[in-house]
Parts: sequence; structure tokens; C-alpha cells
Amino acid sequence: MNTLTTPRDRSRRAGRLSLAVVGGVALALAVPTMAGAHVGVSPDQVAAGDHGVLTFSFSHGCDGSPTTALHITMPDGLASVAPTMDGDWSIDVERGDDGLVRAVTYTALAPVPNDLRGAVSMSVGLDEDTPESLAFPVVQECVEGSTEWTQLAENGEDPHSLDAPAPVVTVTEAAAGHGAHADAGAGEDEADAAAESAASDPLPVALGAGGLVAGIAALVVAVLAYRRRV
Repeated sequence: MNTLTTPRDRSRRAGRLSLAVVGGVALALAVPTMAGAHVGVSPDQVAAGDHGVLTFSFSHGCDGSPTTALHITMPDGLASVAPTMDGDWSIDVERGDDGLVRAVTYTALAPVPNDLRGAVSMSVGLDEDTPESLAFPVVQECVEGSTEWTQLAENGEDPHSLDAPAPVVTVTEAAAGHGAHADAGAGEDEADAAAESAASDPLPVALGAGGLVAGIAALVVAVLAYRRRV
């Protein structure tokens, strides 16, 4: 049995569809906003034994107050740290007794307004035995107040559920590029060995020379035969 659809029914369905679409769009826009409401680090993965540049960024202040400084504590497992010079920030480096960088403070020459993106960066070097994850606790100082981005997720806990998570970098296995360089070096060594072997063995050279002489002789015979016919 067919059911007739009245204009009123179609209007109600269109209204429900519109609400669903609007709700989906609002959720899609809200998720990145919530996810970005912290101090983040990029990239969030670095290969063991490698070097890379980490960028710490934010797009908010402390309850709306402009940002004046970022104090970043270094985790254990870093072989080297070199903050990047930037005309928008002054840099203060704290070192331990072993000479390694323990903390870096970036102070804004002018406070970064709320809702404007600010970023600082540093080059880091990793050892082969660097732990699987590196947490960088950050204290964000503002004109009024401060926020400590230092929380770490427990086993099985979702980091996104934390109110003030610390930026974390995952350490992956050594990059395949290291192996590729090794393979390329091995290939070059094999080529050099082959060249040395050819130079030390006169037989291939003699055979090549003999073939060249035979080819020239055949060419001369062909030319003489042609002249006789003419």
C-alpha cells in the first residue's frame, strides 16, 4: 500500500535534514578547535638516532590574556638541542652540569594576542637508545596568569581527554634512509672492486683489442673489394 507524502511531510523532512547537516558542520568545526586548544608540537614523530626541527605552536592565551613567554623543559634522551633564532623572541638556555640543555625559555618581544598563532622552534638530536616517547612540559606565561601544559596520559588513557597535555614526540625506529645510504656505499664499493679486477686481469683487455683489430681489418678488405668493382 502506497503512502501519500504531503507537502507538510516533505517540509518536516527537509527541516530535519537541514538540522542534521548544520549539526554535523558545527561538530566538524568544533573538533579541530578543541584539539587545537593547547600547545602542540610538529612533527610529532622523529626517528631514533636522527636529527630534526621541532616547532611548538599555540593559538590562544591564558583565558584570553596575551602570551608573553614559553618555558620548555627538555626530556632525557636528547643528544643535542639548538634553539632557533627568531626576531620575535628572545631566548634563554639553561644547561645542566653535563653541558646538555635542560630548558629553553622563549620570551616574546611583544605579547602575542589571543587567537593569533605563535610558534618557536629548536633543532634536536636523538641517540640510538632514546626512549619511545619524549614529553616536553611547557609553561605558557601570559600578561595575566599562566598555564602549565604538563599533563601526561596514563596507560590506556586518551591524551585528548587531558585538560592541559604536554607536547609529546613519538620516537620511531631508525629511518630507512640510513640503510639506503649503506646500500649505496656497498654498491659503490662493488663497482670499484670490479674495476680493479678488470684492470688487474689482462685477458679481457687483450680480447677487446683483438676484436678492434679484426674489425678494422674487415673494414679495409671491404673498401678494397669495393674499389676493385668500380
